Amino acid sequence: MKTGFQDTIQMSREADIAREGAAEFVDVFTRVRAEVSRMIVGQAGVIDGVLTALMAGGHVLLEGVPGLGKTMLVSSLSRAVAVPFSRIQFTPDLMPADIIGTTILSETAGGGHELVFQEGPIVSNLVLADEINRATPKTQSALLEVMQERQVTVGRRTIRMPEPFCVMATQNPVDQEGTYPLPEAQLDRFLFKLIVDYPSEKDYHTIIDRTTSGEQIAIDPVTDAQTLCRMRDFVRQVPVTEAAKTYAIRLVMGTQPGSDYACDAIDRNVSLGASPRGVQGLMLAAKVQALLDGRFAVSCDDIAAIAMPVLRHRLVVNFHAQANDITADCLLDDVLGFVKPPHAV
Repeated sequence: MKTGFQDTIQMSREADIAREGAAEFVDVFTRVRAEVSRMIVGQAGVIDGVLTALMAGGHVLLEGVPGLGKTMLVSSLSRAVAVPFSRIQFTPDLMPADIIGTTILSETAGGGHELVFQEGPIVSNLVLADEINRATPKTQSALLEVMQERQVTVGRRTIRMPEPFCVMATQNPVDQEGTYPLPEAQLDRFLFKLIVDYPSEKDYHTIIDRTTSGEQIAIDPVTDAQTLCRMRDFVRQVPVTEAAKTYAIRLVMGTQPGSDYACDAIDRNVSLGASPRGVQGLMLAAKVQALLDGRFAVSCDDIAAIAMPVLRHRLVVNFHAQANDITADCLLDDVLGFVKPPHAV
């Protein structure tokens, strides 16, 4: 009896800790969102997506035509969370050393010389890789290790990235002259691919008022790196129901041609489906979704809500799909309609 009573007390304490952590998470998320929204007009879904990736510990690929505020969004976010920020403008002549750093010859106090490694802009908390598809594959590949392993290796030197670490890349989907599309291996390392669309008519009025008047908007820091790291650890503690786990697995398998859960549209139009990183991405993003919805457990609805940004860049469509203007988003709609949550079967 005494053991049962102690177990009850322990469970009650754990529940209180979970509620307090969830409340703090929602508070931090809401304050950062509100501060960034003071600078960015509209784009509520994109702002939430970027914050979700930041809290989940993933990277983001932002796709949209120039002038929609992608760069401003990332720089505003860095000021709101008070972490070091660096911007890398990708161009065809950019070299890997321009990103990760290089060894330079430096003069010592005694008049001699020594080789000193100069860290590149990638060594930062929040990194904006602007127009990432403008650089050559050799330069793009310099990001592969740092995005996955949170470290960069130069010769025999290994540099760990500061925490929290996040790469937010942008690319223009229209002007493809002289660009180098990202390889699937690198696309798979992004947690989200977010589509930045045109503003609404109402948003245009607000943009004019904010940007063509004498008003200066200052973004104030509302959280810090230590809090973000704590929030990331808390997200990973959110439990996942077996039904939600099964649903996420089946959704990912539903993007793989020839699998038991693939519909006809996938078999006809997809040459390569999502990898196990897709399941990992669904789990982490769904945990953030559950917390924002006031729950400390992931449901199938959370999985479905974030499936599109997590999976859209992990599908490789074949020539048949390209010739018929069938996009990854259209195919994912088919997958979500075909693969039902376990409790709905």
